[in-house]
Amino acid sequence: MLTRQQEALPLQPVVLTRDQHGISRRQISENALKVLYRLNKAGFEAYLVGGGVRDLLLGRQPKDFDVSTNATPEQIKQLFSNCRLVGRRFRLAHVLFGRDVIEVATFRGHHHQVNTNKNVSSQSSEGMLLRDNVYGTIEEDAERRDFTVNALYYNIADFSVVGFANGIKDLEARRLELIGDPETRYREDPVRMIRAVRFSAKLGLTISPRTEAPIQELAPLLSDIPPARLFEETLKLFLAGHGLETYRQLQQYGLFAPLFPEAAEVMGKGNNRYGRFIELALTNTDERIAQDMRVTPAFLYAALLWGPVETRTQAFMNEGGLNHYDAFMLATDDVLGRQVKAVAIPRRFSSVVRDIWQLQDRLTKRNGKRPHRLLEHPKFRAGYDFLLLRAELDPRLKELAEWWTEFQVSNPVDRQTQHRQPQARGAQQGQANTASDAEPRKPRKRPRRRPRRKKDA
Repeated sequence: MLTRQQEALPLQPVVLTRDQHGISRRQISENALKVLYRLNKAGFEAYLVGGGVRDLLLGRQPKDFDVSTNATPEQIKQLFSNCRLVGRRFRLAHVLFGRDVIEVATFRGHHHQVNTNKNVSSQSSEGMLLRDNVYGTIEEDAERRDFTVNALYYNIADFSVVGFANGIKDLEARRLELIGDPETRYREDPVRMIRAVRFSAKLGLTISPRTEAPIQELAPLLSDIPPARLFEETLKLFLAGHGLETYRQLQQYGLFAPLFPEAAEVMGKGNNRYGRFIELALTNTDERIAQDMRVTPAFLYAALLWGPVETRTQAFMNEGGLNHYDAFMLATDDVLGRQVKAVAIPRRFSSVVRDIWQLQDRLTKRNGKRPHRLLEHPKFRAGYDFLLLRAELDPRLKELAEWWTEFQVSNPVDRQTQHRQPQARGAQQGQANTASDAEPRKPRKRPRRRPRRKKDA
């Protein structure tokens, strides 16, 4: 008898009729319905597919609605004037409704049947798919999907749900099962490993033993993925409201180190303080997302890489004899330069990361008018929030964090008194000044020029 790992994908689908599932068209976006109806009216098969169907069956409201069809990208473009074709690895059609984008994909086929054409299908020496413009049937498309819970199709023709590869049963059992041989599928696209972790953390699904078995061994394959793509994937990992659980699973399966080698190296040396700091930052991010508060990737990356920056700063001071400021600036450049080789960080975020880090030193200086100037810094709030997180693990920073908290809520008169407190010596010197310092000087009047006397003619 064949085991689950050995058996072929059952091509006979399981069909839930309209009265056997709870999906309603009222839950589907109006723009997605427009695309589905027009494709169907033109004689093509049209399905809502993947995560949108999965989330609706779980009682969740999807963020995106993707469509799958037997129409080619060129045929889709002919149907929709508001359509553009994108993608090289697999050609997709984006139907644009203002800012709302409905992604339409043609049914994928088996790449190994036509891989002699390099313009259609191509693989690397590691087995990773480089180009995959091969079209097929809905059965082949289902087999090409990554997880069984994503091999679900909502048919606009009769409002039924079509499930392949036991996807409906796996969803009911809260089980995450990879379609096909796990090692082969991970080699085709290593990002599937971190997608497994993301779906597990987000949906509360248990990764099956056969699906998780090869992950630790194949985790280094993530280094072959373009850093720009991994940036987008890390945003999905940590900014979906389940960042803490995602982080713990990434560590469990050995997937964190390929994404953040600098941070992993510091924590690998036994410094658990930075690991706790990352968990604290992710907990804070999850809470903000749950309260519909704004979050920024820059704050997250600042937390993930703070350990390497502090460690590298100390190393430059000890080994190179640099002062703290020069060592710190050199460390920030070094850490960010190394990190972007694994996961790209766009400049619009990396510049904010630098601001947050540099504010940590500037917040320690409370003399004179510096506190007032810092309050006007555009990234002050992010730097202050970062200081609060650090203070939760470092008792030496608690007084500083409390001082800045009080300084922000105090009235202008109290601020004037408060910002003088850390500099008692300066205050005493100020008392020795004369009264003329307290009163503004009156400008001297310039003497009026006497008119010249006219010479006698």
